[in-house]
Amino acid sequence: MRRLVLVLGDQLSLSLASLKDCPPSACTVLMAEVREEAGYAPHHAKKLALIFSAMRHHAGELRDAGYAVRYVTLDDPANRQSLASELERAFEETGPFEEVVLTRPGEWRVQAALDALRESGAVPLTWVEDDRFLASRDDFARWAKGRKQLRMEYFYREMRRKTELLMEGDAPVGGQWNFDADNRQGWPKKPADRPVVPAPYGITPDATTEAVLALVEAQCPDAFGVLRPFAYAVTAEDAERVLAHFITTRLPQFGAYQDAMATGDSWLFHSHIALYLNIGLLDPLACCRAAEAAYHAGSAPLNAVEGFIRQILGWREFVRGIYWHFMPGYDQVNALGANRPLPAFYWTGNTQMTCVREAVRSTREDGYAHHIQRLMVTGNFALLAGLSPQAVADWYLGVYVDAFEWVELPNVVGMALFADGGQLASKPYAASGKYIDRMSDYCKGCAYSPKDTLGPKACPFNALYWDFLERHEATLGGNPRLGMIYKTLGRMDPEKRAATRARATALLADLDAL
Repeated sequence: MRRLVLVLGDQLSLSLASLKDCPPSACTVLMAEVREEAGYAPHHAKKLALIFSAMRHHAGELRDAGYAVRYVTLDDPANRQSLASELERAFEETGPFEEVVLTRPGEWRVQAALDALRESGAVPLTWVEDDRFLASRDDFARWAKGRKQLRMEYFYREMRRKTELLMEGDAPVGGQWNFDADNRQGWPKKPADRPVVPAPYGITPDATTEAVLALVEAQCPDAFGVLRPFAYAVTAEDAERVLAHFITTRLPQFGAYQDAMATGDSWLFHSHIALYLNIGLLDPLACCRAAEAAYHAGSAPLNAVEGFIRQILGWREFVRGIYWHFMPGYDQVNALGANRPLPAFYWTGNTQMTCVREAVRSTREDGYAHHIQRLMVTGNFALLAGLSPQAVADWYLGVYVDAFEWVELPNVVGMALFADGGQLASKPYAASGKYIDRMSDYCKGCAYSPKDTLGPKACPFNALYWDFLERHEATLGGNPRLGMIYKTLGRMDPEKRAATRARATALLADLDAL
């Protein structure tokens, strides 16, 4: 049987399910750089370069393994610039093929477009399930069936049992499932108290990557963000080196400082491997086992290792399950009726709020910001200010190198914005400037004071926080996790409450002035 295998830009694994039963002598692999994928979101220039370069390197590895590879570059004059159209062209020019095999896409949008092609009868497309995840869509559906609430913690425990990671028989290592309470140390205010942060592991671009950088500059000149310098890994071998560097140099401190934020340092003790996991250069179970081995070897503490494993085995798998469980339609949820447009400073970083400026700086320069910057700075501000969930989700989807809709959408509309009304999270992750001050050094020297709610120099997060709670009291007042907060709001002096509301109204009237 002569077979055509379409490999997408986030499926760069030699063990891909659609290739497993396809000997090189019997199939042709199609890979295509197309504007439909490059332009459906405001992608960061580094994101485009990462995916295109990784695709080209992967095509070379497939050829070395004996596969015939039909590779279409973005600037090919014959490129029809959509995956469906390039499948049709491959049939016309290289066929006939008895079938086309594709590992199921990670995004609903892509699956729907290719489903339409299959239903048209133009291409005999066969889906194969993506087994690179540790929980299949069916696994998650079985777990979710009959549950009134879908909570990551309980899903995570099932995944620990399934994989036997950090387990001693039926019990978790250390006697508890979650060591998050030990992982909330803020960034020390005094430089002398701060730990030394290792430099990130960077890769020098080779000729293939340099060609891609030139391509992005020429073909996507208006792409968001800073393209050069570019130091991301674009092969599985180099991604493994990044992981190994994290395990030996960052993992020991990762737990304590995973929620901390520091001025001028985008990386801290985080692994920076989500981008490699999400395009297939790293295997999630292998990453978890590497961290587990570090714990058993005595080179990393349990709170750090458990926290790292939970991000992959728990949260990453959980949000993918949430995405497919609630799609289609999850991208349109707006439980809190938020509708304000995105302020310009999300793109420019031109704001007096140091925390937001730092998060956007890192985003612009590297296509990266760690999870607390995304959740508790840019996400928290969007929640408090009532920014449109769709506008915010589009921004996150474009500007982060690791962002694909299956992982980004639940994190934004479910976790950061509570736009799904609690399908993912048990409460909104709303916070005032005091939280940011506790977890970072951002507030020192900022134009705004985290200690004040009223006055022109008061931190905007503070008034917006109380105003958010008041605006949504009818919806959120009965949430048991917000009971104490609403009691505090109820005890607030009426004059101060009115002044806070007036301050928030003024801020919301001109967000771009902040």
